[in-house]
Amino acid sequence: MTTGWAIKLYDVADEVLWAIKLNALWILFTLLGGVALGIGPATLAAYSLARRRSSDESFHAFAAFRTAFRREFRRGTLVVLPLVAAAVVLVGNYLYFAAVGAALPRLASLVALVALGLISAYALPMAVHYDLGIRTLLPKASLIALARPASSLVLLFVAISVGYLSGKFPLFGIVLAGGGWIQLNTWLCLRFFAENEARLHPSGN
Repeated sequence: MTTGWAIKLYDVADEVLWAIKLNALWILFTLLGGVALGIGPATLAAYSLARRRSSDESFHAFAAFRTAFRREFRRGTLVVLPLVAAAVVLVGNYLYFAAVGAALPRLASLVALVALGLISAYALPMAVHYDLGIRTLLPKASLIALARPASSLVLLFVAISVGYLSGKFPLFGIVLAGGGWIQLNTWLCLRFFAENEARLHPSGN
């Protein structure tokens, strides 16, 4: 019994350490790219490593991240940067409408921000899991977000939980939140994708 708990605690500690490492690499390579040109490839690189981790692959984290960053530089910029820009605009709109007391536009901005977050939560794992063109990625992510409301609610709950903990404990947000979210998001979506494929192709054909 004691041995079983020790193994579970070790596994939890190992996952936490991995999330911290992934978070640090994501921040480091984002900064190395000058933020604007770094956040896209760094994000897809982080999701690529999270996918490999979820598949129980063994790899050297720094070397694998550097390789993925270079490989995803163009695609990461084209996929992630517009999502970040849209999020910044929506957050700005929300804060502005909140300041002037415009309830309906504020609510509309919040709904749009949640929708963007859910689409992104599917699109980024899809980008590293499937061979999809940039133009087809967001429409497919939007479709699966609408087709799987229960899965979308799970992702929303996890995202809100991570955001709440980050606000409550700033150190958690700096050290762990980014990498933890990317790994959890990837782990959940890989299972959602597998369930969706099994439902669409029950015979395995």
